[in-house]
Amino acid sequence: MSLENIKPWIVSLRLRTLPLSASCIILGSCLAAYKGNFDVIVFIMALSTTLLLQILSNLSNEYGDMVKGTDSEGRVGPERSIQRGEITLRQMKKGMLLTASVTSVSGTALVVYATDLLYTLIFILAGIAAIIAAVKYTVGKKPYGYRAMGDLFVFIFFGPVGVMGTFFLHTGFFRADVLLPSLTSGLLSVAVLNLNNMRDADHDVRHGKITFAILLGNKKSRYYHLILIAAAIASSVLFACINNLIAVKFVYLAAFIPAVLSLATVLRYNNPAMLDPELRSTAISNLLHSLAFGIVLLI
Repeated sequence: MSLENIKPWIVSLRLRTLPLSASCIILGSCLAAYKGNFDVIVFIMALSTTLLLQILSNLSNEYGDMVKGTDSEGRVGPERSIQRGEITLRQMKKGMLLTASVTSVSGTALVVYATDLLYTLIFILAGIAAIIAAVKYTVGKKPYGYRAMGDLFVFIFFGPVGVMGTFFLHTGFFRADVLLPSLTSGLLSVAVLNLNNMRDADHDVRHGKITFAILLGNKKSRYYHLILIAAAIASSVLFACINNLIAVKFVYLAAFIPAVLSLATVLRYNNPAMLDPELRSTAISNLLHSLAFGIVLLI
């Protein structure tokens, strides 16, 4: 396969979204290490499985939006490979099936290695649900991404499920306080999605795609974004307070600076294209928080 044939697939993988999915695995692993349990094999396998799920979601999203006519001229976001005619719908469907198969193998290997029989079955069911959720975001007759439910699913899978699930795979147990940083990861992930939906709102509504940003309207979706960022910071700080971290360790709060600075644009923008850089800023904050918070816990 030539470089010219590979490049459209690289574009469709949307590599810039992968750090977002990696954040919850990094955070859950650091929390497990903080509590005295860390398995490098679990970390590598969990990270690879999550990245594959994100890739599956990206491919499915492109396929579903193209089938429904949402990816058309006038869309503010980056033009996609199917839209440019570089990948056919049939080829994309095959790519989705291949990615789903590899994801299933990776996820099954992870839970078989990390858990006993009962939890293996539970995690396999959770993995199947994650694969279905990745595909059904835009694919099918009733995709939940077209019915304003994307925010809820992103919060669940990139927050409590991603972080606390990773924590359990390392440790074999749950802790209630781990829910707090998992909320931070989920809320920041929803903030990224909200920015994407705010940017594309006018185009989406013309093509029958109803997102939570459209339901809220332009003004309320801006304040919703502010609440998401504020709640994410508060959840992280509350965990630090409950665990009696010394004041100097609150230096990790610097990780939120890109997301906080982006609020100035989000609250005042008059051109949807202005939101595109803020997606990156908010996603970077999520990754930086996972890394900085984890490092602070381990020092």
